[in-house]
Amino acid sequence: MKKFAIVFLLISSLGFSQEIALLKYGGGGDWYANPTSLPNLIKFCNQNINTKIKAKPATVEPGSPDLFSYPFVHMTGHGNVVFNDNDVINLRNYVTSGGFLHIDDNYGMDQYIRKEIKKIFPNNDLVEIPANHPIFQKPYSFPAGIPKIHEHDGKRPQAFGIFIEGRLVLLYTYETDLGDGWEDPEVNNDPLEIRQKALKMGANIMSYIFNN
Repeated sequence: MKKFAIVFLLISSLGFSQEIALLKYGGGGDWYANPTSLPNLIKFCNQNINTKIKAKPATVEPGSPDLFSYPFVHMTGHGNVVFNDNDVINLRNYVTSGGFLHIDDNYGMDQYIRKEIKKIFPNNDLVEIPANHPIFQKPYSFPAGIPKIHEHDGKRPQAFGIFIEGRLVLLYTYETDLGDGWEDPEVNNDPLEIRQKALKMGANIMSYIFNN
């Protein structure tokens, strides 16, 4: 296990508060979409799966050395994404050293983010994560895999990943829009059942990061 991952493990085992972050990327896309989603997910996880995550997420840029302060970094938006050379190197070092990047397509990001992921991992393809993967098993069961939260084009929801030495280091959720389901109820007027489904899937992601 890399030093970076060991530090996270030690902090978690000692019961210290952790902090997660939202990625502020370049290219003109709305990286700040869904402003209430991460705070709501944090609250749900702290109340239901015994995490100790700071209530307010940080904001971090992909090329910043501060990236290595966060075991989980979330990225979302609807539009263009551009990683420069420094961003690419830093993000690659971050995830290969023990960090985890979750990219949630908020509808409209897909055509841009795939080529940027390829910059980070030129020799690794995004692969669809099977429904029997641990991230869909605990603490909440999703026997069909990633749930559908918003319809958009009506395509089936998919979860893609980059694996390094058998470890899932990058999760790309597509046609599900988890972040919309994490937002305050009045933002999207989602039924409670849908919001709970999104929050539980988010909790599974957090559980996977902090317990593996």
